This record gives sequence, structure tokens and C-alpha cells, in this order.
Amino acid sequence: MLSERQQQMVAVFEKHVGAELAGDLDATMATMSDTPHLNHVPTMAGGVGQSGVRNFYRDHLVGKFFPPDVKMVSVSRTVGQDQVVDELFISFTHTTVIDWLLPGVAPTGKAVEMAVAVIVGFQGDRISHEHIYWDQAGVLVQIGLLNPAGLPVTGADSARKVLNPKLPSRSF
Repeated sequence: MLSERQQQMVAVFEKHVGAELAGDLDATMATMSDTPHLNHVPTMAGGVGQSGVRNFYRDHLVGKFFPPDVKMVSVSRTVGQDQVVDELFISFTHTTVIDWLLPGVAPTGKAVEMAVAVIVGFQGDRISHEHIYWDQAGVLVQIGLLNPAGLPVTGADSARKVLNPKLPSRSF
């Protein structure tokens, strides 16, 4: 059972994501602390401080999160005393520019499936930071920018295994 504080953190995070998806920059920023930071770890996209995070959200994320056919499936959620960790399975067709995920890459029309971990920290009742992780090599394989031959990388299979751990493991 979640404590009242943990329930509050989850509610703020869900409000934050809802505002991002709805394209509401002011509502998104209202969930953030006075000194937030955002780091999409594989691409180092994000921002530091209110203006840096606001500018990043405005120019690259809020209302531009994913193409219209995006599907997000919650795999797990862990709620601590000062952070929420979400594990997600996300699928979409790369039909629009997604520069926080694929900076400088024009839409390829390719299907993408990815496992994502989002670590959301809190200061008081607002979000202090987001650290977002995914398998960038797997994404690049799926859109045709990385040939997996001879490399220890996969494409969508690694994300699918997060949804279904009974799928076969890679053999060496």
C-alpha cells in the first residue's frame, strides 16, 4: 500500500505526463520544482533549470512527444520515498521528427518498439528531475541506421522480451 506522499507523487507524475501528451506547456511546467533538470540519457537531450527545461519542452517534447499512432504499455512502477520509476513498452511508427529520441534523423516510416525506464525525482510536491533511459542501439537497428551484424545489439526483440519474459533469450 502506498503512503499518502507516494500517492501524491504518482498523481503529480501522471498529471505531468498527461500535460505533456496534451501539449499543455504551462501545466507541464507547473508540476516541476524551481530547479528541475531533464536528461534523456542516450541522446543527452533535455534541459537544466526552469528556463532550460521549459525551452526543451516547448521546442522538442510537449505536444511533439511521439507520432499519432504511439502506444504505451506500463510494465512496472516502483514508488520510493522521493522518486517514481516507471518501466514502459512504447511502440510507434517513425512518421514524424522526434528529435529528443532521434536527433537529426528524418522520419523513416519504420515501426519502432522500445523499452523505456523513467526515473522521476521529487522535491516536496513537485518533480525535481527526470532521467529517461532506453536502448538507443535497438532503436537505430529498427529504423535502419545500425546494422546489428556482429554487434551485441538487437532490435525490437529486446523490448518485446520486457513484455514477455518467456520469449527466448539470445544465444551466443
